[in-house]
Amino acid sequence: MQQRPMEQSACVVIALLLTATLSGAARADVVLSSNDGHTVQDEHKELVAPKDVHPDTVSLIDVSHYPPTIKSTVEVPGSVVGPPTAAWVAKDESWAIVTSATKADPQGKGGTGPDDRVSVIDLTSNPPKITQSLTAGAGATTVRISTDGKLALIANRTEGTVSVFTVDNKQLTPAGKLDLGNKASLPSGIVFTHDGKGALLTRGGDNMVSVLHIDGTNVTVDPRPITTGMAPYTMDINASGTLAAVSNMGRGDGDEDSVSLIDLTSKPFRVVETIGVPSGPEPLKFSPDGKYLAVGAEYGSTKPASHWFHHDKALLTMFAVEGKTLKRVTSTPVGPWSEAIAFSRDGQTVLVQSMADREINVFRWDGHTLTPGKSLVIKDAGPETFATAWP
Repeated sequence: MQQRPMEQSACVVIALLLTATLSGAARADVVLSSNDGHTVQDEHKELVAPKDVHPDTVSLIDVSHYPPTIKSTVEVPGSVVGPPTAAWVAKDESWAIVTSATKADPQGKGGTGPDDRVSVIDLTSNPPKITQSLTAGAGATTVRISTDGKLALIANRTEGTVSVFTVDNKQLTPAGKLDLGNKASLPSGIVFTHDGKGALLTRGGDNMVSVLHIDGTNVTVDPRPITTGMAPYTMDINASGTLAAVSNMGRGDGDEDSVSLIDLTSKPFRVVETIGVPSGPEPLKFSPDGKYLAVGAEYGSTKPASHWFHHDKALLTMFAVEGKTLKRVTSTPVGPWSEAIAFSRDGQTVLVQSMADREINVFRWDGHTLTPGKSLVIKDAGPETFATAWP
């Protein structure tokens, strides 16, 4: 039967609404949290295995609404050792990669030892499932994939190398290793430049950031290192690809530490800002729009109560990014032994992991004020890494 113009218009509107609804349903706005079940701190604040070791897990957190909710939790190897960037999520949220730098080992110091496992996870499955298990190098931590989706790099802290993988059809294939020539270099954080021709690598053991040149699967180190501060560690890049932020962990003994900005529009890349921040700025994350930089600080919360610089809580500070400089906006206490920070896609929800409390602190952010909400509890494991499909 031939439709009249009014009916045709109504059908078009309904079809558009249905498409929008399905599109919104497909994009769940999920934050992936990797959780370590084999590591705690003893009374001296040393890393040890707990009396009862629990499996490491991955939790998927829906931040498309407020308050956020945990959708599912499944067993996946992971580790608190290394920067809180040991996971990656595809832009369409269909799959993810999680690495594990340590594992429970009765023969190891404190009952833990180095690990090298890499897990590829199907996020469309209900529940999510591991579709590929492989290895990188000892101390496998930060994992990142190039902008064209064809190359993956994994920093191996214990080994002093970077593993190179090709990526095809949501699977990884080993393509070699970059040996940094110093086993004690402690390669940690990685970000790819937006043109896909380079990457930055933090090296906490020899106090530098290396520029990596990429030609297919051939990865080389630029002879000019970038100097940010002592023990560069966690790293992030803004959405426009113009700035990288680096946390400089210092000696980890209570002194003020620092965060540096690297200008990626200059040739060669160079540091354009370094500011003092409270001690232990391990968590660090740009907002999705790049207007803010969230910096966490252990702030002595991982020190024994008798330590001069002990605090019961860690600290979260929000900075406004003004050109190539940072301006402090506000700070608030968060749970001790803070790890990763994540923003919701719209930038209005902020999540901060507390490894000690085994919780994820939740805040609403309006550009001026952090308003606390109800924390999310991670059962039998400590949250230690976040990953999202958005910047």
